[in-house]
Amino acid sequence: MNASDAFKARPWPDPLAPSAPGGLLDLLGVAAVVLDAKGRISLWSPQAETLFGWSAEDALGQYAATLLVAEEHTDLALDLFSKVMSDGGSWAGVFPVRHRDGSTRLVEFRNMRLLDQDGYGYALGIAAEESVVRGVERHLALSGKLVTQSPTGVAVVDTDLRYVLVNPALETIIGRPAQWCLGRSAVDALPFGERGAIEGALRQVLDSGTPLLDRSVTERAHVGVEGRRAWRVSYFRLEDSVGQVIGVTMTVIDVTEQYRADLHSTQARKRLALIAQASARIGTTLDLDQTARELADTVVPDLADIAAVDVLDSALAPQPPQRIATTAPALFRALAVKAAYATRAADAADPPGEITRYESDRLVTRCVTTGRTVHVAHVRPDHLRHIARDDQAAAVLARAGIHSYLAVPLIARGEVLGALDLKRARNPLPFNADDILLAEELAARAAVCIDNARLYRTQLQAVTTLQRHLLPETPPDPPGLRVACRYRPAGSAGHAGGDWFDVIPLAGDATALVVGDVMGSGLTAAATMGQLRTATRTLARLGLDPAEILHHLDLLTRELDETIATCVYALCEPGAQQCRIALAGHLPPAVHRAGSPPALLDLPTGAPLGAAEGVDFATTRIDLLPGTRLVLYTDGLVETRTEALDARMNAVLDLLSGPRLPLEATCDHLLATLPDADSRDDVALLIAEALGDGLS
Repeated sequence: MNASDAFKARPWPDPLAPSAPGGLLDLLGVAAVVLDAKGRISLWSPQAETLFGWSAEDALGQYAATLLVAEEHTDLALDLFSKVMSDGGSWAGVFPVRHRDGSTRLVEFRNMRLLDQDGYGYALGIAAEESVVRGVERHLALSGKLVTQSPTGVAVVDTDLRYVLVNPALETIIGRPAQWCLGRSAVDALPFGERGAIEGALRQVLDSGTPLLDRSVTERAHVGVEGRRAWRVSYFRLEDSVGQVIGVTMTVIDVTEQYRADLHSTQARKRLALIAQASARIGTTLDLDQTARELADTVVPDLADIAAVDVLDSALAPQPPQRIATTAPALFRALAVKAAYATRAADAADPPGEITRYESDRLVTRCVTTGRTVHVAHVRPDHLRHIARDDQAAAVLARAGIHSYLAVPLIARGEVLGALDLKRARNPLPFNADDILLAEELAARAAVCIDNARLYRTQLQAVTTLQRHLLPETPPDPPGLRVACRYRPAGSAGHAGGDWFDVIPLAGDATALVVGDVMGSGLTAAATMGQLRTATRTLARLGLDPAEILHHLDLLTRELDETIATCVYALCEPGAQQCRIALAGHLPPAVHRAGSPPALLDLPTGAPLGAAEGVDFATTRIDLLPGTRLVLYTDGLVETRTEALDARMNAVLDLLSGPRLPLEATCDHLLATLPDADSRDDVALLIAEALGDGLS
């Protein structure tokens, strides 16, 4: 549509509609005077009376030069009159006019010749006070310059919300010339905001007269947030000199640089907050899987829609991981997968615990072999087969809308441990340089925690191996007894500690049953346990009383630095149907005699080994009739954080009160029921039953 078409298409007001008083012509006070060919006043408007002071009765028929011109200006006035009355004559300018009150006033004139139907000539003079005309001109000039030269976009729309004025600055903002805009709806040309919202704002201002100031808007174009332009828009109602509403003025200021600076500042604050959050959330435990989950939870959804944490399977070996050749495949163990929402893309990742081989053409393999971040800002279909584990998974990722990808190496102490895999689908922005820096910072922090957890797991495996090596194999049943034994490391992570059991055959039909607990866990506790177990076996073969054996163990324990242990030593003699028992700060064994309910033995508890000097230990003799069962255990079987110890001890008796199970099944039943799954204490359990004839 060109300017002419816009002019024709524009709805014009009713030509018979009266104009309200107070318009521009009224403001100027334009007067009309008509002179005949001899210079006499033939017509005199009411505005002329206001301007010159003479009424129509006073002025009509008078010579204008005599009535309105001072004597010193008469010749000039007559000369100008002659020029106007000549063919095609006219004159415009300022002339001094004598007012009725005797003063002289400067008047702006537009004079031209008129012809009637008979060919007679007349002079038409249109006049206004010069000071009023100059004032209006100044205002118009100022307004015009402000509008045309202002760096602020300015538009005026009429009451139908159609453009009637667009300044050059707004032409630049909307990318359209003013002529294209004139006559069009205001919302058609603006590049920002919702059409309904803009029209609603204009109508609100038009109806209420209350301005809407500094409303922030951004570009409607389908570009990334960081690439958008931004403006501040204000709306003012426009009224004429008598208060008639004639439209709305809209100003538009480009604030793109400030918008982007604020956006970058906000993003920087979010990144710092995420790093601070990572410091608090990642590495709360030395559990490798938990640490990996904490990393995944931290980056989703603030950095990625989907995250996976994988370690090299070689990194879990006791020896340090070796650098993989860039042309070699890599074996990964998946540790954690996290998605910001329910999506099949999460199912396309390797399930935690699974080991997967990735060839050298996979991006995650390239990441760990080079030790560098792999960045695919815009994922194409051919990229997906290098990201996913197989073609089926690639198809799942494509349907999920994965459009940007990052693989960040997990490097600790100079060794590549694995990779942090990040994907975006719903987040419309691709990963950028700032995202890479943030991901690498988080990966570096997490890698140290993962490495600590890895080393801790390696140490636990070594301790557990040592613990199991130091504990006896399942012993054969000694004379007159049937025995069952169990050892269980602490919690789901399998933390080994200092608990032990032992079945020691002695002279005759005697057998020593021992259960002990070295305080603490780890390599030191396991090594100390080995020393005490060896010492106990040596002392037992000397034929000493249980209290004496505990006394010697106490002396040995006090020679070990900062070591405390508890122990129960039971010397069973099935042939004599007796058992001698002594405790060193240990929980009392349970006894279950045939035909009687189970009970806890009432024994002197003594003091833990190594706890104090000069402690006395006492031996207690009990009957060991055929069918009698002794249950020896460490505190890991019964202690919890939530229940009293007495209640837990009673729980042992309740379980033993049930149907009498074989010894092995009884051990399994107690271990499956009593200890907490997340207990930090290991458990040693030994059950012995006297045979019916007193001999094996």
